[in-house]
Amino acid sequence: MRNTEEIWRRIDAHQDEFIALSDRVWETPELCYGEFQSCAEHTAMLKAQGFAVTENVAGIPTAVMGESGEDGPVIAILGEYDALPGLSQEAGVAEQRPLPGPGYGHGCGHNLLGSASLLAATAIKEYLAENGLKGRVRYYGCPAEEGGAAKGFMVRAGVFDDVDIAISWHPSSFSGVWEPASLANTRIDFSFTGRASHAAASPHLGRSALDAVELMSVGVNYMREHMPSDARVHAAILDAGGIAPNVVQAFAKVRYLIRARNLPELNQLIGRVKKIAEGAALMTETAVAMKTISAVSNLLGNTPLEKALHDNLSRLGPPPYDDLDRARATEFQATLSEEDIESSYRRAGMPYKPGTTLCNEIVPLDAKTAPMMGSTDVGDVSWAVPTVQARGSVYAIGTPGHSWQLTAQGKLPAAHKGMVHVAKVMAGTALDVLHDETLLARAKADHQARVTRTPYVCPIPDDVEPPIQMSA
Repeated sequence: MRNTEEIWRRIDAHQDEFIALSDRVWETPELCYGEFQSCAEHTAMLKAQGFAVTENVAGIPTAVMGESGEDGPVIAILGEYDALPGLSQEAGVAEQRPLPGPGYGHGCGHNLLGSASLLAATAIKEYLAENGLKGRVRYYGCPAEEGGAAKGFMVRAGVFDDVDIAISWHPSSFSGVWEPASLANTRIDFSFTGRASHAAASPHLGRSALDAVELMSVGVNYMREHMPSDARVHAAILDAGGIAPNVVQAFAKVRYLIRARNLPELNQLIGRVKKIAEGAALMTETAVAMKTISAVSNLLGNTPLEKALHDNLSRLGPPPYDDLDRARATEFQATLSEEDIESSYRRAGMPYKPGTTLCNEIVPLDAKTAPMMGSTDVGDVSWAVPTVQARGSVYAIGTPGHSWQLTAQGKLPAAHKGMVHVAKVMAGTALDVLHDETLLARAKADHQARVTRTPYVCPIPDDVEPPIQMSA
């Protein structure tokens, strides 16, 4: 018979170690595929807790896996630890105050994400061993969620092939089940090559690669009116051809991030964007080369696992915030607009409650959430195995994702309490699966029905390798 309170007590007993791990990762923010120190911290913790460790998972230097247990179902707990550029911030300070250095910061809370997942995996490991229960728990330390699609490469490499279910979470303003809705996406670099010349003396001899980049932008902008309303296209110029305006730019490169509701729609949109690039090259008499960098699938839901996770949330209740936590959250809410705060409620499907600074209830399972217009490489795992995600409350309601405010709250006591809280939710859900063969069977049947209807096709081309120099 399962004893949820027992596994929750184990999480409480270990919380200080993993809060410290989260803070150490916060203090050394690293971009996608460059998370060497963060991965080392997670690897050291796995070894200290007695996991059998596999490094360089799927040929990715900053991916690690720890396993414990024998026979029975394989439960994967997914963690992340990559940071973002431009979001450096002094901890706990409710005004923008970047730290010295390259400007990286944990503006999506992945320092908390990986630590909570590893905490849950550790509690499950101990429970399996001390109760003689068959089953294996694996912690997957996954890098490069922010644009690198590491989990997609890991799925393609087969590292989830024998997993029965996967559990993860993401930092949020609210506690609840993460709605299984996201956009499939791909990142493609378009490199234009033309001919340099003197921009004043012989402009007619030049063929501007930068002109091609700009014309491509015009074409994509005209396309926006004629693509699905929930699709998204973004761009960043990686190389504008130099700093000399009196030289016709012979080379320029732009990266496009293309998103759509599902893979078939994404593939159609990719084809149209590529035609626009070819047209821009034709108009400027330049040549264009296209290189896919990464790609992720949309999330696939699993109703039985979502119900099990929600039941654990309901038993546990919201995170145990106190008046001091709420006072600190009030300081950060003061830096936000009313629109920020209302939008946070709307995304979670919760009624707006002015004056509430931190989550104090569980989001109902049937809440009418606003569709998540972002993307995650958890999507590819969800196509490979039955997957469920929690949203874990760790910061003030209204805090925008990818913001300095989120970075600043990453070491507050409220963030630590939310991290421990969601670890209990994930561990309890894993325990339900391990003790209930019927739940596991229903989760697998639900997943099989979905992938039978729409079989999984990895969106990453076979010849594309993990872009481990992506942040170099």
